[in-house]
Amino acid sequence: MRELFPMKQVNGFIFSLLLTVIALSVYFLDMSFELGITILLITAFVQAGVQLIIFMHAGEGEDSKTIYTTLYYGVFIALATVFGSLLAMVWGYF
Repeated sequence: MRELFPMKQVNGFIFSLLLTVIALSVYFLDMSFELGITILLITAFVQAGVQLIIFMHAGEGEDSKTIYTTLYYGVFIALATVFGSLLAMVWGYF
């Protein structure tokens, strides 16, 4: 019966709840803007990784290399879009 219990998913759920509590602490505690944003960004990326790996089973197949390559490409495109937009619209470079 022990091998049928989804212990990995339960641990992932508890870790997700812990990350949510840490992110909520930014709102309830009086922190500086820089510290709050840093904590929120770190918890957001760790939470996304937990969701992807544990609950969406990204690394549990023979096509895991393709999934991770697509993920890295998506992150690269997102960062290029964000920093390209900042470069053009906020920082004044064309």
